Amino acid sequence: MKKLYKYITVLLVGLSVFVISCQDDFLEITPFGTLNESVLGNVDGLDGLLVAAYAELDGWAGWSTGPVWDAVGTNWLMADVTSDDAYKGTDAGDQPPMNPVERNEHDPASRVTLTNWQAWYDGIARSNDVIKVASGAEGLDAGLAAQYIAEGRFLRAHYHFQLVRLFGSKIPYVDETAPSDGIIPNDREIWGDIEADFEAAANALPTSQAQVGRATSWAAKGLLARTRLYQGNYSGALSLLNEIINSGQFSMISNFSDVHGTAGNNGPHSLFQIQHSVNDGVPDGEAGNYGEVLNNPHNGSAAGGCCGFFQPSHNLVNAFKTVNGLPVANFNDTDLGHDQGCFANVPDCCTEDGGTCTVPYAVDEHPVDPRLDFTVGRKGVPYLDWGIHPGIGYIRDQAYGGPFSPKKRIFKLAEQGTNSINGHSWGANGATAINYNILRYADVLLMAAECEIEGGSTSRGMELINQVRSRIKDNSDTWVKLPDGSNAANYEIELYDTGLGQSAARDALRSERRLEFGMEGHRMFDLNRWGISVQVMNDYYAKESQPGKRAYLVGASFAPHRVLNPIPQQAIDRSVGSLTQNAGY
Repeated sequence: MKKLYKYITVLLVGLSVFVISCQDDFLEITPFGTLNESVLGNVDGLDGLLVAAYAELDGWAGWSTGPVWDAVGTNWLMADVTSDDAYKGTDAGDQPPMNPVERNEHDPASRVTLTNWQAWYDGIARSNDVIKVASGAEGLDAGLAAQYIAEGRFLRAHYHFQLVRLFGSKIPYVDETAPSDGIIPNDREIWGDIEADFEAAANALPTSQAQVGRATSWAAKGLLARTRLYQGNYSGALSLLNEIINSGQFSMISNFSDVHGTAGNNGPHSLFQIQHSVNDGVPDGEAGNYGEVLNNPHNGSAAGGCCGFFQPSHNLVNAFKTVNGLPVANFNDTDLGHDQGCFANVPDCCTEDGGTCTVPYAVDEHPVDPRLDFTVGRKGVPYLDWGIHPGIGYIRDQAYGGPFSPKKRIFKLAEQGTNSINGHSWGANGATAINYNILRYADVLLMAAECEIEGGSTSRGMELINQVRSRIKDNSDTWVKLPDGSNAANYEIELYDTGLGQSAARDALRSERRLEFGMEGHRMFDLNRWGISVQVMNDYYAKESQPGKRAYLVGASFAPHRVLNPIPQQAIDRSVGSLTQNAGY
């Protein structure tokens, strides 16, 4: 079955469907050739509206809402670059509005926060169009109308949840009954509204869909559980998560690499994905994961050919260190081996003699979790099927962005031109057909583990964590290998003792989430909801400010109010006094 996105019959950007009532008969006549509820209130019209609502999942509604890479459904910029997981990468002069975001210094005038505000509220507007038209469509089968409404409510909840994670739970909640002038105050919590939408969707949606990519009741239950988890409602979240686990409908893919490639598109490991496609007639391949087109090795012969953004941090790489197969508590005291500065005569790395490296680089022999080399591209380790990562050859500005490359959601050489775009008007070929997991089964297991641990059932929590670790431990044949078939590094992973106390179990859970979901757009959201972002980020900035690291992070600090982003000043100015800025800005 073709993907839902292939059925685009109507292009609708930010459409708000409404009927204006007027006593003048002339003004009440519907103009020919216009889109209105009577025209759209049928299967074709509703399909077009629904496709438009799904299409905003990737965060881009066109250049009118801002640069495509500011608001992205993968949250690479707003959840990973703002955290200790990733640097912006590339160089200081490329996309400078992102530079203060990495230092967590962006202000209400930031282009980046405005683009995110616009993108996700545009998704809400599109979702409300579906709900409003389906609710008033005459002659439409009641069951079909309910399906459209349920999918609209699912998407509306997701987009509001995106905004809450960025701007806080006191933001305008916009439903299909909202005033046409858009004046809605941010004076109340909207968690209950998001839950109500996900609950309605869970009750009305089927357990599976004929068209892949469409929301199901399982997806709604999973995201409702996540919503409850964020509020600290562990028992409420756990009941839903256990229902998903006990259903037997989902499982983890044995090969960790497949989770993040086209082999993992719509597999049994995923409850809901952003659908991506390429070479499907859309100009410049914008149907692919265009919001991540920047996030590829910066080398014309490597995957994407541009642009060197979203580089893994030393801190993230260090977090994969192990002792006896388990994470190291003081992992960031020293750096795992790297080739930064190889061309500046750094001892034990690589010395330069007339442009030739006279001391070969060797991969650090410290034991590491095998997931490191599925998550990070580093010198001396195979980079998917592109060959051995050459180090600085894939890096745009090593002194600025560090020595590592992103690796998840990078297309393979064998897929070039088929699962990647055949060409782009400005030279970046990184858009691919690799879907993005909004919610995958490993997350269900780790959310359930967190609920168990916080509820006092630490042994059960550790069992769930070990289920996730077992997938990589029990499939050593899938670990990254050198051409001779040997492991590319000193990989070591073991299971946890299930008898840990609550504090130690909590630390294990938090570590596991980072190792499993590194570079997947979760990190800052996790730090914020755990209440540890201030300490973690200030420790991170202190280490990154040291000589030889990131000079541009010298003086950076994470203030407590930074757990929320600033509401865009433009939105406040247009709200006629109804919007209040988040504290601290």
